[in-house]
Amino acid sequence: MSSPQVITPAEKLTEAKKQLSFPRIVVICGSTRFMAEMTEADLRETKAGKIVVKPGCDLKSPHELWSDPVEAQALKVRLDELHRAKILLADEVLVVGDYIGDSTRAEIAYARSLGKPVRFTHPEVDPDA
Repeated sequence: MSSPQVITPAEKLTEAKKQLSFPRIVVICGSTRFMAEMTEADLRETKAGKIVVKPGCDLKSPHELWSDPVEAQALKVRLDELHRAKILLADEVLVVGDYIGDSTRAEIAYARSLGKPVRFTHPEVDPDA
């Protein structure tokens, strides 16, 4: 007699999205220096019928919400955690830009560890190519 197969929360999420007939979800990753390119990618992916999630804050641009350096650092940590949750939710990842920094490199590694397909607007920057 075989033992019952344990279904992980990630597998339950995938199954729920299938049962609900969700469109594919793509998360946009990359340096926030490419926010304009991310917006363009969002338009193209949305036009292709996908649900798009992407960074919502550009800490490189001045704003009162992150004007205090200590608060900005704490916010960055929370935003990194939030973005990992977006990657977990997504079906695929689109990396935007011709530069890969440490944060984006970590996001790519995380996505790949989850078995998520990763696409690049500039494939030559793929750290695993």
